[in-house]
Amino acid sequence: MKKVYAKEELCLNCRLCEVHCKTAHSRSKDIIKAYKYEDPVPVSRISVYGDNLGSAAVSCRHCDHPKCVEACITGAMRKDPKTGIVSVNESKCIGCMTCLTVCPFGCIKIEKTAIKCDLCQEDGEPACVKNCPNGALVYLEMGGGKA
Repeated sequence: MKKVYAKEELCLNCRLCEVHCKTAHSRSKDIIKAYKYEDPVPVSRISVYGDNLGSAAVSCRHCDHPKCVEACITGAMRKDPKTGIVSVNESKCIGCMTCLTVCPFGCIKIEKTAIKCDLCQEDGEPACVKNCPNGALVYLEMGGGKA
């Protein structure tokens, strides 16, 4: 399966991946409207950690054996057997944070319900990858995330 891979040596800590992820998951799909006028404000599914000397973007690894799916008490977290994408059914999620506590990569956020990378399935290529100005994020076939 294709996954987002971070090239730490190319990351400038500009956080544009976060901006474009938020915009892609907004109602308006417009940067200004999403940040200034939408309520609730959309949440980025990717996070940049580090500083100007060394940083990297981190998002869901869509693990082969996802601990978040195993731990989910409502069945809201699931792994699609065909695509390998780990997703959240927000109508089933109760926001208990169990998935957040067991994720070994810290890739799940809670805003009433769990929020995580969905690989921008509707768009074909994740917004973070498409809009990274330095090529620090790539979308390619990788060996499975073992977690």
